[in-house]
Amino acid sequence: MITTSAPDFRVALPEGGVLIGLDVGSKTIGTAFCDAGWSFASPADLITRGKFAKDKALLQAAIATRPTAGIVIGLPINMDGSESPRSQSSRSFARNLLDLGLPILLWDERWSTAAAERFMIEADLSRAKRAERIDSAAAAHILQGAIDALVA
Repeated sequence: MITTSAPDFRVALPEGGVLIGLDVGSKTIGTAFCDAGWSFASPADLITRGKFAKDKALLQAAIATRPTAGIVIGLPINMDGSESPRSQSSRSFARNLLDLGLPILLWDERWSTAAAERFMIEADLSRAKRAERIDSAAAAHILQGAIDALVA
């Protein structure tokens, strides 16, 4: 199941559970996990993109480290609410993960990278540290927005 509706995703997960958040870029995939009670999201590993089969295997390995119940993928939406080729790429990525057997929520990721960057600047991280952590921090921001909507 793939949805853009938090209520529909919530119905698919009546017991809650750990979620993985993904910020899918053209060169990397930032990952984050949240706790089973959907309180907080934390950045996790960064995956350097390669062939899809390799990317999927690395995601499966990450998912295997925790009892993951669902996937939240950032959906790049334009500021006017329209979708772009990047949106279609994220939708295609989600479709290719369906055989993992986990429900997938596509979540509006507008401002996620900017918010993560601002947070890291406030934390006084160097430019080099920010560059290596930005995608996973953005994934955590996306996931936190989704879990906040799920528990509201």
